[in-house]
Amino acid sequence: MYQVIIVIHVLLGLGVIGLVLMQQGKGADAGAAFGTGSSGSVFGAQGAASFLSRSTAILATLFFTTSLGLAVMNSQQSAEKELVLNPVKAEPVEKVVSPEVPVPVESAK
Repeated sequence: MYQVIIVIHVLLGLGVIGLVLMQQGKGADAGAAFGTGSSGSVFGAQGAASFLSRSTAILATLFFTTSLGLAVMNSQQSAEKELVLNPVKAEPVEKVVSPEVPVPVESAK
């Protein structure tokens, strides 16, 4: 389930990026007044702007919804592995003593 929401989340993010890049900025309206051809678009002069902005708003809302859903799912998973509240008790480790190795002593000449 988590992977499915991740895939949907990534696709929504790419969709929002694509729709934002397709939209024209505020300064592009001045070009339409001089007949650059933007008024002859598929959706009409104002139809494309409202269609794209509504689609962007819907995808952005779904993107934030999946973000919150993933955050809630991740917080529930990490609650089980909380080490500060539920520390894992370590078993005592036996100290391994190595046999003493004689160190050669240099003779003073």
